[in-house]
Amino acid sequence: MKRALNFNAGPAALPLSVLEEAQRNWLNFNGTGMGVMELSHRSREYEEVHEGAKTLLRRLLGVPDDYEVLFLQGGASLQFTMLPMNLLAEGKTGYYALTGSWAEKAMKEAAKIGKTASAASSKEDTYRYIPELSGLADLKDAAYLHLTSNNTIYGTQWQDFPETNVPLAADMSSDIMSREIDVSKFDIIYAGAQKNLGPSGVTVVILKKSLLSGPRGDLPVMLDYFTHSKSQSLYNTPPTLAIYMLMLVLEWVEKEGGLAAIAERNKQKAELIYSSIDDSEGFYQGHSRKDSRSQMNITFNLHTEEAAGQFLHAAKEAGFVGLNGHRSIGGCRASIYNAVPLEHAEKLAEFMRKFKNNN
Repeated sequence: MKRALNFNAGPAALPLSVLEEAQRNWLNFNGTGMGVMELSHRSREYEEVHEGAKTLLRRLLGVPDDYEVLFLQGGASLQFTMLPMNLLAEGKTGYYALTGSWAEKAMKEAAKIGKTASAASSKEDTYRYIPELSGLADLKDAAYLHLTSNNTIYGTQWQDFPETNVPLAADMSSDIMSREIDVSKFDIIYAGAQKNLGPSGVTVVILKKSLLSGPRGDLPVMLDYFTHSKSQSLYNTPPTLAIYMLMLVLEWVEKEGGLAAIAERNKQKAELIYSSIDDSEGFYQGHSRKDSRSQMNITFNLHTEEAAGQFLHAAKEAGFVGLNGHRSIGGCRASIYNAVPLEHAEKLAEFMRKFKNNN
């Protein structure tokens, strides 16, 4: 079977070897006579998967011992609500760095729970850059400062994270596991799996254990982080198949050389495609400012709307999938998450050059 040239923004490409391993075990996982999705989540066989995924995630990201790793459901969008429900106390403010639509949505949901404010924003320039954060020492009433590490719609990414005494929260859904990070800078990190970690259905939450003071009687039990920490993410039936696939993806990352090797390959892929934009003499127009460019989502347009439509049509005819920009802004977008092979980025860069030369 010929594999698609998959540049979807999410759910996104998975490593071929991961899909093949899952296929081998689809009907008979470890001699059980059952697929993973048929195993009891209380069984020894599934427990090995569950704990194996946690161990790998801790090792690859360097998660300190005083942090909890949770596997939850509801996607990152549920965390827009769950985070302030757990952390935004009365008399405190949840501060948000507004760098795109998902950051806006996170703040909008938090405002239903308590007081919120913008710490910085680049909305006035169509979210083309990551804004400077200043005056963080003055945020005396801060419950937390929330940022979105990578912006899939506008194609920007935090190159460095702020140094602050304010509790730091991050939605890392679209660039977690794509580069090395210092987890200890953050009080809480959350990420939907469907970009770099695996299929949709499981959300990873990494948070300081000091945030888990005990059960909260004022919260629904399923929206209390303590519930899931105490039960090792097994309070209710977890998304077992998604967690199994997550484990396989993490094993693949480790076999590929870990985050340093993954980051270097992601850099190479991004440079190939950005070069096709920068060398096109204005034929392709990148959306993000160069100092804020994402290495996960490359957003661009063409010199006319008609040309953009022709480009997308020709790309589809050539076997490329998922190059349409987000429906809210249009244009084009190439999502080059970890599992997108370097060869596919090379093919896209070559296609972009040829299309420009022919048009």
